[in-house]
Amino acid sequence: MSAASYGDKAPIAALATPLAESALALIRTSGGGHENNQSAIELLAEVFSRPEKLRSAPPDSIVHGWITEPDGAKKKIDEVLVSVYRAPRSYTGEDGADISCHGGIATVKAVMAALKKAGFREALPGEFTFRAFMNGKLDLTRAESVMEVVGAKTHRGREQAVRRLAGVLQKEVSAIKALLVEVLAGTEIYLDYSEDEFFGSGAVASDEEAGRLPERAIAEEAARRLRTLTELWRRERLYAEGVLAVIAGRPNAGKSSLFNYLIREDRSIVTDIPGTTRDWIEALISVEDIPVRLADTAGLRDIAQGDEAEAIGIQRSLELLDRAALVLYVIDGVEGISAEDRDFFAKRKEAAIEPAAETEGRGSPPGQPILVIWNKADTAPPPSHIEELPGPLLAASAKTGQGIPELMRAIAALLETEPTGVHTEDAAGPGTLRQKELIDTALAAVEEALALAAREEPLDIIAPLFRSAINALGEITGEVSGDDIFEAMFSRFCVGK
Repeated sequence: MSAASYGDKAPIAALATPLAESALALIRTSGGGHENNQSAIELLAEVFSRPEKLRSAPPDSIVHGWITEPDGAKKKIDEVLVSVYRAPRSYTGEDGADISCHGGIATVKAVMAALKKAGFREALPGEFTFRAFMNGKLDLTRAESVMEVVGAKTHRGREQAVRRLAGVLQKEVSAIKALLVEVLAGTEIYLDYSEDEFFGSGAVASDEEAGRLPERAIAEEAARRLRTLTELWRRERLYAEGVLAVIAGRPNAGKSSLFNYLIREDRSIVTDIPGTTRDWIEALISVEDIPVRLADTAGLRDIAQGDEAEAIGIQRSLELLDRAALVLYVIDGVEGISAEDRDFFAKRKEAAIEPAAETEGRGSPPGQPILVIWNKADTAPPPSHIEELPGPLLAASAKTGQGIPELMRAIAALLETEPTGVHTEDAAGPGTLRQKELIDTALAAVEEALALAAREEPLDIIAPLFRSAINALGEITGEVSGDDIFEAMFSRFCVGK
């Protein structure tokens, strides 16, 4: 038997739910019906207690019965419900069936074994979605969004993935591509005819018409819309992947107490002994629907020689700070601002004005936002003004929860940057790095073409740039691509999708 590949038409089966004890499990099947292959429904009928009922079942119907051993004895394995789908109105565009069986691990394995004996092969990762794409049921942007929906960490991340699944990104990319096709068509027509033939006998070309790009306004509109998509990328990644926020400060400032309050769990050890936290600890929280990886770190201070464990913890904290998208710096409100606090603030100000390469070990790369939290504000309110602070000051209490809602809103405000002139509630930007890079490629080509046109360069060197942009946009939706790209993309999916 030849090795399985994404391009074959063989009947496939895969478990679409986790292999774990549960009330129910779902096994998906699809394919076949080509050349010498039986369809998935025909094969399934061979291990089903009511084969004729299954074979004659109309599309979008459910048949009750038993999965049996594929031999003459027809020994029963499990009682199931089979949902029947017929081509072309199915997820993959092929005949298929979903088997709802009991969720015991042994049961699921027995059903899968029976399907393999009947002639199904185990599906490759993402093969169902790959077939949906190849059969015209999904474009590539919608196919990629399937796993985005599965992996969404917050409500907003799920909403954005659903927009791409519904075709919002595909429609925008196709609309921009149509604009560029119009520009290219006008450019190539102009190249094919003389000026008199193009503008008509006796017509006088305007400055713009004679300026080497007949459809400049349309090209500029395409460039504007491509820029909007690139600006939306940061927001899409923010909601899909989240950011790292690091809680920093001197020992005993209340960092671990704040960490525990924000994650609603006693994860960090809290004592009155300075230096209790020796290594950083991380947890995922949702801040205004933004996934935030919150890290509690060792207290930052100069330590006595020989305290090797704490020194290692502080060094790891500094390394983590270098990778953070946001720093939450905690001040002990009872003690007030200390020398360690002022030293941290001074080093941050230095880092903000020096090249990044010169700031190693300073604790904060340039441009990194910081929120200063005056902790224990329930007993020690903050002063009205502190001149040396590197960021906004927020009063809070990790003991009572005072100021925590304001803190969460401030974190979201620092992380979110909305593109200008875009109604982002309805927009969907690129959801994968592949899409983003292709949009960048298209935008660079269009901007170069516009720059050449502004210098009145010949159209025969401008036209290929528009063609390159069109091809890049075609790769986003899958109109232009290669088998190697498909395999690399769909192999990252989970089995059963």
